[in-house]
Amino acid sequence: MPEGVEVNRLGELEGVDIDLGTVISARAALDYDADRWQGEEPVVQPRRSDREVLVEYAAHPHARLYLTTGPDSHLAVDLATLDHPAVVEVKPAHRPVTVRVVARESGQPVAVRLHMHGEAGEYLPPRGHHRKVNGYWFEDNYAEFVNLYNQYSYIDGHCVVDLPLGWVYVEITRGYEVRPIRTRVEVKPETEELVFELDKVLRWREQGWVTADTHVHFLSPQTALLEGQAEGVNVVNLLASQWGEMFSNVGDFDGKTTFGAREFGGDGEFLVRVGTENRMQVLGHISLLGYAGAMIHPLCTGGPTESAIGDPLEVTMAEWAERCIAQGGLVVMPHAPNPQLERAADFVLGVVHATEMMTFNPLSPNNIQVNPYGLADWYRYLNLGYQIPVVGGSDKMAASSLLGGIRTYAHLGEREFTYENWMAAVRDGNTFVTVGPLAAITVEGVSPGGQVHLPAGGGTVQVTWRVESVSLPIEQVEVVVGGLTAEQVHVGKALDASGSVALPIRESTWIALRVRGSYKGQAGEIAAHTSAVQVLVDGKPLFSPTDAAAVLDQIEGAIAYVDTLAPRPEAQRFRQLRARLEAAYNRLHQRMHQQGIFHRHTPLHQHDRPHEH
Repeated sequence: MPEGVEVNRLGELEGVDIDLGTVISARAALDYDADRWQGEEPVVQPRRSDREVLVEYAAHPHARLYLTTGPDSHLAVDLATLDHPAVVEVKPAHRPVTVRVVARESGQPVAVRLHMHGEAGEYLPPRGHHRKVNGYWFEDNYAEFVNLYNQYSYIDGHCVVDLPLGWVYVEITRGYEVRPIRTRVEVKPETEELVFELDKVLRWREQGWVTADTHVHFLSPQTALLEGQAEGVNVVNLLASQWGEMFSNVGDFDGKTTFGAREFGGDGEFLVRVGTENRMQVLGHISLLGYAGAMIHPLCTGGPTESAIGDPLEVTMAEWAERCIAQGGLVVMPHAPNPQLERAADFVLGVVHATEMMTFNPLSPNNIQVNPYGLADWYRYLNLGYQIPVVGGSDKMAASSLLGGIRTYAHLGEREFTYENWMAAVRDGNTFVTVGPLAAITVEGVSPGGQVHLPAGGGTVQVTWRVESVSLPIEQVEVVVGGLTAEQVHVGKALDASGSVALPIRESTWIALRVRGSYKGQAGEIAAHTSAVQVLVDGKPLFSPTDAAAVLDQIEGAIAYVDTLAPRPEAQRFRQLRARLEAAYNRLHQRMHQQGIFHRHTPLHQHDRPHEH
């Protein structure tokens, strides 16, 4: 671009026009490093140019292109001759090429996430997909993904792409057990078909593990099924919800259909089930998965931004959870640790089956991987004896969110794979959450979700672990005991490791595995975490006075909010929902007394003041 001409904040060039045609787009050019593209880095982003712009247009052969260069000046270029040294022709994508992706073992087509770009960095989508994928909330929810500057399309193993002649750069992925492809191919005038073969290099599915995303919004069930297949996610939980006056996926819910199941015409390997995320602004959100029968209403309550302006606080999250359990569903506390307020009460009441770690897109330089604050919140409940498994969900609400980018692995045991058995596996607790590395741990041969019993005085337990990864290098593996690192092994960016350690245990605690590694090269980022094995000494339950006091404070905060700030329902309903929070407070309070723990009392009732309850 001439001096003084700049792209706008969106990376687009204004002030460009054609006299005998139309400018389709004028965006900052992307400069890919060809050597890095064919290297081993798990993510390769281009550099967005601040001086070069890719102009896409449709025009008469003798049209002229005009660029405003100042208040009273412009640059004019004859497109027939390109008579300006600053203008270079990009090869047009006029060659239709069939692209097929197959599993090498079977030769059968497989769904994948596909990216292709040309020598000038131009994105080359399959027919039927956007050339510009909008990555903002509730925009392009159409089997596409955008990771900063890299754009992708989901295909079922077959598509047609209009390609330029010359080198075309390709990336193909299919989850965390299949080796991705990132390469270049030469397109010639006679090229009609490109075939790519994928290798499955990890075998955790064959060992009884199934994957899931517990938290997806806005996609149609069929699009969710395609994206799940392409990302290697066996179970996609598509959640209907309310957003003020807007409702999403409500028409997709029927309380019985599992898309992709054999009884509904699928192959049974990839499933989509529509549940609900029931939400309120301050007390929190709760995900109700797989329940049968009628939709649990209200979807949201308590006013904006979740429910409509003027709505009262009609229910507690605990009531939603109890209804889900009664209807055979799975209750997940999403995106730990926020919103914070009622989640403490619901864990104490025992109405939550799992806690969710969430990130929109672990590949993005703008997002975390596994949230350490969410883990710290979860540790607090483990320290109090609530053996809640961990799950992973993307909370996908935009094309910039990666379905299954953070995911749940759950072990089926001896069960066959069905949606109902997946819910049972999560309840059993042998799960881990990951953004890439796969992790397993046993304590004295007992898997997460189980218990090891030691006699009075404790003893030594043998901990065995293993981790494997397709492309994200593993930096460090840590055995966590009661929230503290008891053993750490530096792996040195290998893709697999295993080990064992004998640990002395003197009092009741829990043990889990934490794995570190980073797509962005940041030291210390968490990439995977298993659920916990409880170790009980002399049958004594776990209890941490410090964590109990913190949880009790949170429950008091929830009660204070209901008393003072929440939009109040009629008096009887108010007394009922407040009573649920009081029940949680009293249950934990009594445990503290049983443990002989000193603590200050915050009165739940000011008896010298009038009150409704």
